[in-house]
Amino acid sequence: LPTLPSLLSTPGIPLIHRELSWLQFNERVLEQARPSSHNLPLERVKFLAISASNLDEFFMIRVASIEKEMMENRNNPRQLQHLQRIHRLILEKVANFGVRQQEILELLGAELNPFGIRIVLKSDESEASFALGRKVFEEEILPKLYSPVSFSLSRLSELKNLQSALIFPDGLWIRISRSLPASIIRKDDQGRFYCFFVDQLLLTHMGGTFNSNASPGLIRLTRDADVTSELIEEGMEPTPHTLKACLRGQDRGRATRLQYLGNCPTEFLTQCMEKLGLNSQQVLPAPISTDLKGLWSVVGLGEENPQKDELQYPKVNAYLPEPFREPETLFDALKERDYLLHHPYDSFESFLVWLHQACEDPDTQSIELTIYRLGSLSPIVSELKKAAKTKRVRILIELRARFDEMNNLTIAEELNRAGVEVGFGFGKLKLHAKIAVITRREGSELRYYTHLSTGNYNAQTAKIYTDLAILTADEDIGKDAKKFIDAVAKGEMPQGLNRLVSAPTQLHRRLLSAIQEEIRAAEAGKTARIVAKVNALVDEQVIASLYRASQFGVQVDLIVRGACSLIPGVPGLSENIRVISIVDRCLEHSRFYYFASSRQLYLSSADWMPRNFFKRLEVAFPVLDQRIFTFIEKVIIPTYFEDTVKARELTAQGTWKKRIPPIGSPERRAQFDFIAMAESGYKSCILADI
Repeated sequence: LPTLPSLLSTPGIPLIHRELSWLQFNERVLEQARPSSHNLPLERVKFLAISASNLDEFFMIRVASIEKEMMENRNNPRQLQHLQRIHRLILEKVANFGVRQQEILELLGAELNPFGIRIVLKSDESEASFALGRKVFEEEILPKLYSPVSFSLSRLSELKNLQSALIFPDGLWIRISRSLPASIIRKDDQGRFYCFFVDQLLLTHMGGTFNSNASPGLIRLTRDADVTSELIEEGMEPTPHTLKACLRGQDRGRATRLQYLGNCPTEFLTQCMEKLGLNSQQVLPAPISTDLKGLWSVVGLGEENPQKDELQYPKVNAYLPEPFREPETLFDALKERDYLLHHPYDSFESFLVWLHQACEDPDTQSIELTIYRLGSLSPIVSELKKAAKTKRVRILIELRARFDEMNNLTIAEELNRAGVEVGFGFGKLKLHAKIAVITRREGSELRYYTHLSTGNYNAQTAKIYTDLAILTADEDIGKDAKKFIDAVAKGEMPQGLNRLVSAPTQLHRRLLSAIQEEIRAAEAGKTARIVAKVNALVDEQVIASLYRASQFGVQVDLIVRGACSLIPGVPGLSENIRVISIVDRCLEHSRFYYFASSRQLYLSSADWMPRNFFKRLEVAFPVLDQRIFTFIEKVIIPTYFEDTVKARELTAQGTWKKRIPPIGSPERRAQFDFIAMAESGYKSCILADI
């Protein structure tokens, strides 16, 4: 194999390890923060913050998962050796990431200065920011600090996940409350904005507070935070009671990383490392701050800046299709044809209008939907609470959506108090499907109106995530959606679906069958092509089938945002496969699967991962409206593959390279093309009459 051997999951087997591929994805995220990627500095600040947030989650979930596997395989020398190799490679690749983050942060700081925005990296008494930083420290930080106490290594157990502590040379320490933000913005008398990292203010001003000449050090601990994995593996029912019990241990998981700043002697760090059960690669110097997510506060300063057009892109002017502007006739319009919503280019307001109309409509008998991530203060919650006074309202909510557990618990309890029927997923299976069904009485009949989406019913993320949704009055789709919700509400596996394809019972087999159909078409000399867009591609059976399809001459085109274990372009194995990844101003989140010869096109919430196929309740839904089918086939798919600005292509060596447009061809940027289409009302395309 030409692929770099260090990337392979197992030597000699053509699969890139999932975690190593994910780290490459985060490198692509960090690349967007470099000067060559965006000319607008606040856009680049955003990606720097995202890269830090991603890495926090990686240590909390993925590194923790590998370490659990290592402990489980401690009596299996061969498997343990394999896992230790991967663990070591992961930490080696992480080691220099912080150095690159710091270099980029320093560049961004210099670029933002002329715009009246100062990111204070470090300050001493000779700098103008020092007095302002001292004031911020005294007014907003010092009153919220715990009292210092004597330090011993046993006190490290008191640190919660992502919590910091100050360590003083005289043997005192202070745990830092997580209620403190990562950064604080202040404006000076001249109208300039200063961004202070709280941990840097602590290091700069805390010593003087205790009349100490010796500067303190600061550490920040990352722990295993996959709090619901044990709940899932044991098959415990995901009720509010069981989840609350599980969440009580959320901040006390095994240590996976220790970051440090300031005066932290090597001997001290070694002692901490041994006490926490870490190795030296898991003890990492922080890049200026231990929590670069604090840069999000800087991103928000663009709105107040008179030069904001030189700092960041304007908000997407989302399109609201014509029928949603006249909601009183919306159900009639849906009886005529299906509607595609391509977020964020098409407004999420479309869904909210449809839901509001159903809630107000006296003919609506019931409103039912699944919830994975809804967001706090969601307008959907208030609509459902009002509707529950006059209609049957039922939701199925997944309480175990990672890092949204408490929010989902709160929503479930609030809706339950308002008279909404609230149900949950069951057993080991997470409910990940995105379905909403409205049942209306029309004359003597009941009619279903169904919304199916690749993304969550979250009004905030719908502005920054790309997703595809279909609204339809198709009777078969509606009946299937009802069957799915009814079955899950009873704790049963959905059965007897005609149009929808569900996991864990059908989806994996259906995909393998569809790939095989394309292989048979290629054998018969027909045009055969597979196109898939997913967030991750790591399922080994699917990859093996795609390799086989390539060997039979099927053209396989893949858009994979994150981890991709498949290796394209290997002679005799995958020379007919190409893989691109797009990281741009909106997070690519939509998934679709297209099979040209059999004329099948599905949208779905499911990535091509074992967890989606076998550990989640998922749905893939077919595109039945020919206009929508043609739009995705002839417009959306080509637009992605014509991107030469943000698309990166995976090579047979396992590296990602920038795509170069043909000589004389203009550069293309898929997301900007989609924005332009929506802003024009889809003029000159098949969806123009929406």
